[in-house]
Amino acid sequence: MSGAQERVTDALYGLGWATVKKLPEPVARRLGRTIADAVWKKRGKGVLRLEANLARVVPDATPRRLAELSKAGMRSYLRYWMESFRLPAWSKERIREGFTAKDLHYLTEGLERGKGVVLALPHMGNYDLAGAWVTTKLETPFTTVAERLKPETLYDRFVAYREGLGMEVLPHTGGAAFGTLARRLRAGGLVCLVADRDLSSSGVEVKFFGESTRMPAGPAMLAQQTGALLLPVTLWYDSSPIMRGRVHPPIDVPETGTRAEKTSVMTQALADAFATGIADHPEDWHMLQRLWLADLEHFEERSA
Repeated sequence: MSGAQERVTDALYGLGWATVKKLPEPVARRLGRTIADAVWKKRGKGVLRLEANLARVVPDATPRRLAELSKAGMRSYLRYWMESFRLPAWSKERIREGFTAKDLHYLTEGLERGKGVVLALPHMGNYDLAGAWVTTKLETPFTTVAERLKPETLYDRFVAYREGLGMEVLPHTGGAAFGTLARRLRAGGLVCLVADRDLSSSGVEVKFFGESTRMPAGPAMLAQQTGALLLPVTLWYDSSPIMRGRVHPPIDVPETGTRAEKTSVMTQALADAFATGIADHPEDWHMLQRLWLADLEHFEERSA
């Protein structure tokens, strides 16, 4: 991306946060749906990639069904953005009422242990809203990691936005994120990580919907190193203004094996939990990038 493109991108995000948050909620929701449908009709790279990914999730889907899912997926994705632009203007009461989670006791009981909790999520629903709910409804601060975006001003916008919602945000690269996360957990704190896509190219290979991909080793390694509880979480929307979620059962550290072997087993269990939630609500999985190794290798071959 050129410098001019980066400046335009930053300006557009800034415009979104400055204007969308002022719109009445029904208007913002209709705007998001209108934009989503227009983008979907253009059949650009993101939409086609989303459809290809959904074909793995729903392998028996007809082309018509995949098109319906990708359209619903783009509407879900734009709902995420409309909510995110508006979240800084939401009242605490609106945030507290904006999310509900099944099996929340896994999280609350885990925090009561005093040994820390790692929440690991896929790119589903609106994890920023879920995070704001945790800091507001549960009154529990937490630490997360953000991908460094370009331009830096855009990354700074996202950090300021999430810190404004009560999160501590660490950079994915260029710092000592793992050590800080481990310290927070040893102090009994909460760490939340989006963990269905490896950004380091050194993740753990797992089977995901029957094919190989890589997912980050961080959640499993943090749980092993600190004794924290590792909990998968999946999120989804329904027709109501309230986002739904599920806290899945804890992923235990295996009793035997090397650290690498334990990390592999735990990351596969995490992938399996993600797959369960995504299969139930495929339209709310916002994966518009290449994920499976076969797609990445094919892309690399074509780019060589």
